[in-house]
Amino acid sequence: MPEANFGPYHLRKWYTHVEDVHANESGQLADGEPVRRIVIAAAIRNPYAGRFSVDLGEIVDASELLGKEVGRRAAAAADGRPIESYGKACVVGIAGEYEHGNAFLTQVFADPVRAAVGGGKAWVPSTGKVTGPGVVIDIPLAHKDALFVRSHYDTVSVSFGDAPRADEVVIAFAFATRGRLHARLGGVAAGEIQGEDGLR
Repeated sequence: MPEANFGPYHLRKWYTHVEDVHANESGQLADGEPVRRIVIAAAIRNPYAGRFSVDLGEIVDASELLGKEVGRRAAAAADGRPIESYGKACVVGIAGEYEHGNAFLTQVFADPVRAAVGGGKAWVPSTGKVTGPGVVIDIPLAHKDALFVRSHYDTVSVSFGDAPRADEVVIAFAFATRGRLHARLGGVAAGEIQGEDGLR
């Protein structure tokens, strides 16, 4: 049994992915500041790999610790830029269940992340899969305070090399400092957010 090294979890590695987008796919230079997309992820041993359990408390109960560290690393990677969008994902090794990945991503985990990036009234878009190491995961992004802000619907694609191993889960939280470059499909503008219900 691998030894716990982060609260009750055995965490094998952290990942930080940062990309700064200065032009869109047509070559149009940024209409304002470039968009910085950030992914903070961790490869963690799945305590339920290879077995079924109704109670998933070994994952959920202490996941606030993971959320606080993800939030700290995200704020550092933003380097003073305000974060406007977020999304989350899990990649579960083949000895685990998709439910195990989702157990890492509950509100217990997500609330400290929200707090670290300036709050967030909107639900966090999420995705995941059960697969082997090195597979690409596309993490959806949306505005953290208003889901109806179409300009902030975006995706960041990442992979994690040798993770997840069969008995691991990779958890990932993605962020962006603005909406898509040259977004022009209408909807609520970021400057018009009322911030009351997480939608508009």
